[in-house]
Amino acid sequence: MKPRFSIITITFNAENYLEKTILSILNQTYPDFEYLIIDGNSNDGTTDIIRKTEQKIASGDFGLTPDNFHWISEPDKGLYDAMNKGIAMAKGKYIWFINAGDKIHNPTTLSYINQIIQKQSNCDIVYGQSLMIDSNDNPLGERHKIAPKQLTKKSLLKGLVVCHQSILVKKDIASFYDLRYRIASDYDWVIRVVSSSQQNTYIDDYLSDFMIAGTSSIHRKQAWKERYLIMKKHFGLFATLWAHVNIILKYPFTRKY
Repeated sequence: MKPRFSIITITFNAENYLEKTILSILNQTYPDFEYLIIDGNSNDGTTDIIRKTEQKIASGDFGLTPDNFHWISEPDKGLYDAMNKGIAMAKGKYIWFINAGDKIHNPTTLSYINQIIQKQSNCDIVYGQSLMIDSNDNPLGERHKIAPKQLTKKSLLKGLVVCHQSILVKKDIASFYDLRYRIASDYDWVIRVVSSSQQNTYIDDYLSDFMIAGTSSIHRKQAWKERYLIMKKHFGLFATLWAHVNIILKYPFTRKY
C-alpha cells in the first residue's frame, strides 16, 4: 500500500543542520509517510548522519518502517536536479519538501494536515504559513510574504507568496523543476502546480520552520532576473511590469525574508 505522504529532504554538506530536520520528520505522530533523503555526494559528515538514522529506523527507534526510508548520495546538477530525483522516487499521494536546516513545525503537524485532507478528499494542494528561524533555531517571525487564504495563480504575481517548505502537492500534478532556472525554479514550479490544481486548501497555522541562510548580492540579482523571466512567461509583459512596480515600491519597507 502506497504511503499518503512522501517527505523529501535535499541535502549537501549539511552535517551541522541535518539531524534536527530528520528528527522533526521522524518524530511526527502520524505514521503513514515515506521519507526520502537526496544527498548531493556530500564530503563532510552528512552521510554518516543518514546511515546512523537508517540504523535507528531499522532498530525500531522511530515509528517509520525501514521500507519507507530511502536515501541516495550522488553528484547532481544542483538543488532542483536533486528535487527532481526526489519527485521521481516518491510513491506517496502528496509530496512535501523539508530540506536540510528546515523543520516540520511540531510533531502533530502531519497528523493535522491529514485530518484536513480527509475532510477534503479532492484537495490537490495543502499550504500554510512558515516560521522563519536562524541557524540556532531562534524564531525570527513570519515570512514577510504571508500565504493568502485563497491561493490562485494571480496570487503569485506578488512573488512566491507560499514558502516552498509549507506547501504539499499531490504527486499527480507535481511536474519536474525547470533546470534552466538555477535560483528561482521553485517560483516557476509553484505557479505551474497552482495552475494545474483544482482545489487548494489553506491551513491557518505554521507548517514549517524555515531556516534563513545568507544570500550574496550576486545571487540576489540572479534571483530577481529569473523571477522576472518566470513571471513574464506565465503572466505576460504588461502584468509583469506592473507587478514589479508594486514590488519595487514596497521593497524598502519589507523584511528581506
